[in-house]
Amino acid sequence: MSIVTTNDGVDIFYKDWGERDAQPIMFHHGWPLSADDWDAQMLFFCSHGFRVIAHDRRGHGRSSQTPTGHDMDHYAADAFAVVEALDLRNVIHIGHSTGGGEVARYVARFGEPSGRTAKAILVSAVPPLMVQTLGNPEGLPLSVFDELRAALAANRAQFFLDVPTGPFYGFNRDGARALPGVIQNWWRQGMVGSAKAHYDGIKAFSETDQSGDLKSISVPTLILHGDDDQIVPYTASALKAASLLQNGQVKIYPGLSHGMLTVNAETLNADMLEFIRS
Repeated sequence: MSIVTTNDGVDIFYKDWGERDAQPIMFHHGWPLSADDWDAQMLFFCSHGFRVIAHDRRGHGRSSQTPTGHDMDHYAADAFAVVEALDLRNVIHIGHSTGGGEVARYVARFGEPSGRTAKAILVSAVPPLMVQTLGNPEGLPLSVFDELRAALAANRAQFFLDVPTGPFYGFNRDGARALPGVIQNWWRQGMVGSAKAHYDGIKAFSETDQSGDLKSISVPTLILHGDDDQIVPYTASALKAASLLQNGQVKIYPGLSHGMLTVNAETLNADMLEFIRS
């Protein structure tokens, strides 16, 4: 397997496809998944001449099941360890959901300061802040995330079946056609990872205020979100994030779900390619 070892001894698994001298696109997956969730995008962009890289976040997929470091700072530092090890430059970073938070922290702390980032794309992403606070009244109550932790601790296997069967892909909507393979693949990716990483990761994606990260990002950044996202409501995320970016643009898709990258890959891939080539 392809592995990069971080400064604190964590093995990070990654995939790396395409010509080594092609412009790199690095993908950052959502909770509680793995690099495999980007297969449709990696195949698409590789076929269009890009070098494509995706890694498993610490505690997820094939990376080390470390008991610590499940926070945005470590997520971003681990991503930079992969970038440095592969000496990636002029990189486009694309993050989905929690991976969007990872991209925002990465670009702000490492990508722009090192001069290695060209553009960023945040898809169905969690920034600036998911949880409801006095300063973020549009957020979701803390009780929502407490319920996620309780469900995970009680029966992770069932919880990881209920999420993709229901709200993640919008399969719970009237008239929706559920895709059993997509559901099973979500479950497979989740169950390979560490329950501890997934449990701690809920706090990371819900309670990390990334307003400062967004404000400091100057590279062109595209925000894509579905208006039927039942996991990360777009009004409290995409619209607010766009207002904080120096050089951002936002596109909201009517009727699309949190998992639109998978079930609407053809549409999303085309829009991302257009932005990257612009």
